[in-house]
Amino acid sequence: MSANNRIQWLHKRTADMRFPNASRLAERFGISHRQAQRDVEYLKNTLGAPLAYSAEHRGFYYTAEYSLPTYTASEGEVDYVEAVTGTETRAAQREILQMQIPYTAVITIPDKLTRLELQQFIVGEEARGDYICEFHSVEMFLGVIFATEADITIKKPDWLRAKLLHAAERVIKNNKES
Repeated sequence: MSANNRIQWLHKRTADMRFPNASRLAERFGISHRQAQRDVEYLKNTLGAPLAYSAEHRGFYYTAEYSLPTYTASEGEVDYVEAVTGTETRAAQREILQMQIPYTAVITIPDKLTRLELQQFIVGEEARGDYICEFHSVEMFLGVIFATEADITIKKPDWLRAKLLHAAERVIKNNKES
């Protein structure tokens, strides 16, 4: 498995409040504990993740909302990926490294027409009317939900529902007549 896969796994577990740690990362990917620590340091120091360690849960958590960047890699970052994986990166891969795994949400969709509008995000059905969605951009996903003008409910995760409510409150506040 590549460094990219390990970073994505670490991010997903941390974002889901599952408190991953270097030992679990090493065990999951069959790497040394030191390599797992380097991956954690890379996520925190190079990618700027607001990581903190919880002694109570014996793992990492985010102190603020965070998503992995999609970015143009610098030579140092490409060198890191090459050093970690032991493989040389092709020129096309050097230009852009996609460091993002999809977010997951469960939403209630009230009608078939809205379901069709959101089909690009739907990957499964959790229960009747409750759909599992995957998306890479939180802002784009919430924008699509706003644009459907349907009675959609975000069932989980809580942070996504809170972000939607905060955005809606901001828009309402900014557009009230004085």
